[in-house]
Amino acid sequence: MPITVDAGDIIAGFALLMSAYATWRTTSFNEKQKSLIESQEKLNNLLLEKEESEAASGKKADLGASFVKLGSNKHRLKVWNKGSATARNIRLEFPEGNDVLMQSDVDEKFPLESMEKFQSVELIASVHMGTKSKHVIRIVWEDDAHNYNEKLVYPTL
Repeated sequence: MPITVDAGDIIAGFALLMSAYATWRTTSFNEKQKSLIESQEKLNNLLLEKEESEAASGKKADLGASFVKLGSNKHRLKVWNKGSATARNIRLEFPEGNDVLMQSDVDEKFPLESMEKFQSVELIASVHMGTKSKHVIRIVWEDDAHNYNEKLVYPTL
């Protein structure tokens, strides 16, 4: 029994091949699209985390301190706020003792009611030959993010 192939059979076979190719292309396209959607979801999550952390950092104050030399023999301890928020109820504590700052100056200025962004306070330091070069100061404050913040700084002369 001879098999006869006419034009309709050739067209049907070609249509079958084209249909298989289209199915394969659609499947691979769907896989790429799924991968793209997953990467967009990861990117959106990262952007959301970044926005949340920026919003949280906008509510934080960041205080620091360092000694500043004025002229040939004058020193000051400069306490500053480089954070985005206002610091409130700022206190200084000296875990290893205070032998360089004038206690009357500290008592007069601290606890400080508030310190805006980029604001600073200077305290008079009395430096002499027996003064150690490294000091430990604990800065305690409140801000919009937390009611209790603490930072140990180690200013050096």
